[in-house]
Amino acid sequence: MQKKIVVLTGAGMSAESGIATFRDSGGLWERYPMEQVATPEGFEADPELVLNFYNMRRRELLKAKPNEGHRGLVDLESYFDVTIITQNIDNLHEQAGSKKVLHLHGELMKARSTSDESLIYDIDPLHCDIRLGDLCEKGFQLRPHIVWFGEAVPMIQEAEEITRRADILVIIGTSMNVYPAAGLLNEVRSNIPVYLIDPKDVHTRRYDIHHIQKGASEGVRELKKLLQIFF
Repeated sequence: MQKKIVVLTGAGMSAESGIATFRDSGGLWERYPMEQVATPEGFEADPELVLNFYNMRRRELLKAKPNEGHRGLVDLESYFDVTIITQNIDNLHEQAGSKKVLHLHGELMKARSTSDESLIYDIDPLHCDIRLGDLCEKGFQLRPHIVWFGEAVPMIQEAEEITRRADILVIIGTSMNVYPAAGLLNEVRSNIPVYLIDPKDVHTRRYDIHHIQKGASEGVRELKKLLQIFF
């Protein structure tokens, strides 16, 4: 039976693909205050501003391609049962070919009703903007299918269950300081190997983590070599 690898990915996973990060120096939160573009209150105050912000992010994504790190995780599916839990709202894991991807914070290429959260729609890449007046089938304004600050993270329970079953945990491009995603590290069994890929120093409560201090592409390349002992 294949070992189960759970991969937790954050903004650093997609940075090499040209996707702007949020918290780093020069990141999006420095240019667009989080309170204005990533909260229900911001959307209520200025929905057009929020829609345009995500329209820009969507156009950026449509120009991006998966990097070697994304593709390397797909390669691991030949040897392991791989599930990716991502904090990213891009679809680069899916573009690369990953079969099992859970999005904690929503998906940029989807829209949903402001009235009924179950009404979720794929966005046509050829007509990728959501505009004021774009309505769901019940007649309510559409919004980005994104989990904003202050909103519940509906997929977190499923993510916790997946993480508990992991035989190997890999963390890529995230500081693991943002909750509830950071709490997933607490769900891992104490005796399983944990690999962290990030070029920066990352401080966690666990001291048995194998830190590969490199970017996503180079780090996944090294990870694949280290995991050969489990083939």
